[in-house]
Amino acid sequence: MHPAPSVIIFTTCSGLGFGLLFFLGLGQPEVTGFVAFVFYLIAYALAVGGLLASTFHLGHPERAWKAFSQWRSSWLSREGICAVAAFLVMGLYALGAMFAGSHWTVIGWIGALLSLATVFTTSMIYTQLKTIPRWNMNLTPAMFLSFSFAGGALLAGAEALAPWLLAIAGAVQLAYWAKGDGALTRSGTTLGTATGLGGRGAVRAFEPPHTGTNYLLREFVHVVGRKHAQKLRVISFGLAFVLPLLLILIPVSGVAIKHVFALLAVLSHLTGVVVSRWLFFAQAEHVVGLYYGKR
Repeated sequence: MHPAPSVIIFTTCSGLGFGLLFFLGLGQPEVTGFVAFVFYLIAYALAVGGLLASTFHLGHPERAWKAFSQWRSSWLSREGICAVAAFLVMGLYALGAMFAGSHWTVIGWIGALLSLATVFTTSMIYTQLKTIPRWNMNLTPAMFLSFSFAGGALLAGAEALAPWLLAIAGAVQLAYWAKGDGALTRSGTTLGTATGLGGRGAVRAFEPPHTGTNYLLREFVHVVGRKHAQKLRVISFGLAFVLPLLLILIPVSGVAIKHVFALLAVLSHLTGVVVSRWLFFAQAEHVVGLYYGKR
């Protein structure tokens, strides 16, 4: 699929934002007053900003509110409902932390679970698509959730958990790439199965269906060279997992330097995840590409 910037921003920022809200709901870090305000401001800016960015990819952004009505069948609708519920519950929890100096445990746990559910429903929007075998597997929600946990732990300053969660997210990313590379082949989808003519022998297109570009080619067919993709994977993995791990594990003296290293770890992770998300969409291999001879 064509990697639209708005969708990349949405999946990256919202995952980090809800990941931070998840840890805040569990009382990590246990902040109050102005410090709590800063943490919640960052979490809401990322989560809300990411969700707003996704509306720019819609044909009619002004109709985004209609997505809430299809919760019985649409993961997009479930995502919206979970997100609003998480914002409301965590907003109440934040008020207690900022103005009452209290952490209402039950409300925090509910908000954390709703934040987690939002990330899961986001991942299922892509996982459910059988037309994209690379997404249609259980490692897709595992990747979204592990990235959210790792990024949230970094932002929350969870020093004990962050290294482990980064290592797990990195392992899931490698597994996703390894399994995803052969997903289209394993699906058994070919031009023959798509046309129903495979039983008569090998099927190939006599000529391209169109002489120029069209909506399908712009939105669903994006070809990335193998060497180019491998280089981007190395960059993504190094920035998202290796460098942040080194930055938070290197022993340093002084609170100021420690905070600088933590900030660099967050920025590195964010940059790496953006590259990973670009590859996620650019290498989607929608089966419609078979019709145009692109697969």
